[in-house]
Amino acid sequence: MFTSGSIQSTLSFREKVYSIDYILVFSILILGIISMFAMYSTGRGTYDYHTKSHILRFVVFFFFFIAISFFQSKFWYQTATVIYIVFFLLLLGVKYFGLTSSGSQRWINLYVINLQPSELMKIGLIMFLAKYYHRMPTTDVNKIKFLFLPIVVLIAPALLVVTQPDLGTALLIAAGGVIVAWLAGVRIKFFAYASIIFLSLAPIAISFLKPYQKARILTFFNPDKDPLGAGYQIIQSKIAIGSGGFFGKGFLNGSQSYLDFLPEKHTDFIFTLFSEEFGFFGSVFILLLYYLIISRIVKIGHITRSNFGKLYCYSFATAFFIYVVVNMGMVLGLLPIVGAPLPIMSYGGSSMLAIMFGLGVAMSFRIYKDSPVN
Repeated sequence: MFTSGSIQSTLSFREKVYSIDYILVFSILILGIISMFAMYSTGRGTYDYHTKSHILRFVVFFFFFIAISFFQSKFWYQTATVIYIVFFLLLLGVKYFGLTSSGSQRWINLYVINLQPSELMKIGLIMFLAKYYHRMPTTDVNKIKFLFLPIVVLIAPALLVVTQPDLGTALLIAAGGVIVAWLAGVRIKFFAYASIIFLSLAPIAISFLKPYQKARILTFFNPDKDPLGAGYQIIQSKIAIGSGGFFGKGFLNGSQSYLDFLPEKHTDFIFTLFSEEFGFFGSVFILLLYYLIISRIVKIGHITRSNFGKLYCYSFATAFFIYVVVNMGMVLGLLPIVGAPLPIMSYGGSSMLAIMFGLGVAMSFRIYKDSPVN
């Protein structure tokens, strides 16, 4: 399927090092360092299990990100289908052999890590569809027979993730696939038809939702209806963010976090803790780092010569943007709580692995920007 030439290239090591996007690298590094201090704060200033684990994971996955950046872009093109199939098989493995925690079966034990394959599928689907549309003539993109495969490879993993149950991640996976199809030139009428079908089936789909998922949707519209139950998390999150003011309460001085008013602060609500301690200006700095990361990925898409690289970078950058917006909208009460981690900042090995993998693939298109992929 691929040869050693897919991984190696005629570029010298020095040329590869000089080709790295150092603004992207340092933005990721600074965000990772900030996430370490934020995780340390979730443990009330103690070097607890979550802090140790998060630091170790970031260090390992950061070097993993650098390492896979040197894989030639042709390698990712040749293996995109295999990568998707492997991630899909891991999702199937979760269904039959997965670990259950808090009523959800989302992880599979790989001995070195309890992996959540749904996070990796966010990247795998984008890679697969970017390859699919790579050399497809624009005249064929909107033919029905060429729409069948993208629909199948998008719906199949999303349905598996819904059954875990993890509706939020399923929607994010689907969003990544839709983005690639949109950028590849699929006409808006097909998205309109899909939207009509989705809305028509929504009442039926709601009947299959778990009670906690229904509660989250109702809480989004009126969190004060159950302030000590389903609405507690989002109410405390908004209180914490608002109490931070312009400059915050200072590192290790967040009362909502330290007095345990805010549960699950080390995972999806890590931005709440950071905003309480560092205020509006600290939050803006985090947003600036995310802007730099997303803009650099888009720039890589501009300069790479392969259509595969362009589709991947533009789609991944857009998906990355959606991940950030969904998480921040969730903790601000602008969106329902869907269990979407904040990239790099939130605690979670699978999420960080997937994001670093996606960033590494994007960086390889920067290093090998002039190399054809087939």
